[in-house]
Amino acid sequence: MFDTVLVANRGEIALRVVRSCQEMGIRTVVVHSTADADSAAVRAADVAVQIGPPPARRSYLFAPALVEAALATGAQAVHPGYGFLSEDPDFAEICADNGLVFVGPPPEVMARLGDKASARAAMAEAGLPLLPGSRSTVDSAAEATALAAEIGYPVIIKATAGGGGRGMTVVRDPRDLAKAYRSTRAVGQAVFGNSSVYMERFCESARHVEVQVLADSYGEVVHLGERDCSVQRRHQKLIEESPAPELPESLRRRMAEASVAGAKAVGYVGAGTFEYLVVDDEFYFMEINCRIQVEHPVTEMVTGIDLVREQLRVAAGLPLSLEFDGRGVSLECRVNAEDPDRDYLPAAGLIDEFVPPGGPFTRVDTHARAGWRISPDYDSLLAKVVVWAPDRPQAVARMRRALSEFRITGKGIRTTIPALLRILDTPEFVKGVHDTSLISKLGTAT
Repeated sequence: MFDTVLVANRGEIALRVVRSCQEMGIRTVVVHSTADADSAAVRAADVAVQIGPPPARRSYLFAPALVEAALATGAQAVHPGYGFLSEDPDFAEICADNGLVFVGPPPEVMARLGDKASARAAMAEAGLPLLPGSRSTVDSAAEATALAAEIGYPVIIKATAGGGGRGMTVVRDPRDLAKAYRSTRAVGQAVFGNSSVYMERFCESARHVEVQVLADSYGEVVHLGERDCSVQRRHQKLIEESPAPELPESLRRRMAEASVAGAKAVGYVGAGTFEYLVVDDEFYFMEINCRIQVEHPVTEMVTGIDLVREQLRVAAGLPLSLEFDGRGVSLECRVNAEDPDRDYLPAAGLIDEFVPPGGPFTRVDTHARAGWRISPDYDSLLAKVVVWAPDRPQAVARMRRALSEFRITGKGIRTTIPALLRILDTPEFVKGVHDTSLISKLGTAT
């Protein structure tokens, strides 16, 4: 096992990785921008290294500074967390070239799956079901128009390098297609440095369900059950739970088997997530996330498995030695510094009061505290409230109680807590029959 790991991230995920490393007896190095000099992760680390100013491109996305920090502090491995460079095959290659172990899949696998059009093609070869759409990139507006006429409206145009809910455009009218095609390519180029796009049929009412897998370098792949991530705004998740409610057991089993088969087909190593759309009793592959997920705690709560620990073990060359053994129900609510009444616009500021909930089977992953200034330079996530209970009604009740206890105040600060509480009370969510259209149906009231 490594004796020193550099955490190439910030916020709650950096602190999360540090804590697992501490329990494993691993020395930790946390990098930080000037804005994060007094962060919770910096305070918890054995060594902290300042790598640049607040803009991510000059700090957390600046690979030379990360590698220099790792080499200077004697780190043998780099854990990228999620976001930033966590799915960047070039960064993984740079780490390898400098004798550092990148905690994630091999660069060539990441490159193949990070391009969503390439991932679709790979999973089609592996036999996974796909929505009607392009098997590769769509290279002109004319090609997009012809394909849309073939597969039927509405369609969704997606940036092949997209993520975080960005780089996706839904088109319902053929007259809007050419403009949407050009704008999606422009977003892809501006945000991800890649203008390539692909297309598929858009499902108005579908569930978003994902399967967690772990794979080692010896060809062993296991699944750890599924998570329902259907509560979303702007294609970004707000509430996740495991297991997915009201999912037929046969469908649950087929999704798990398909995920394991897909991972084996591409030589996957590490923790990964297969994401699907579920329509009626069928599921369709969307993409693979080659990293730890924001919502990984719900899987940890129902399995008792520390996913970060397993990531580090696999990266160190150790074989898997675990089996999926789900129990109970877990929910996660993302508490973001956003104003739900203004279409979830970021609402940053200085936190005056920060009192997270406690109680039985209640976990709060957070880096925030009273006196902490929420920076507009980074993601708006403040905390993840995660609960576990023997069954779903108890888990929902526990989450309501926990969110009601959570106090976050400060000038200009708004959070998603009121919206989350309203969502938890909707009949669709209570019954577990909600889909990705839930928030749009509720309108600005949430």
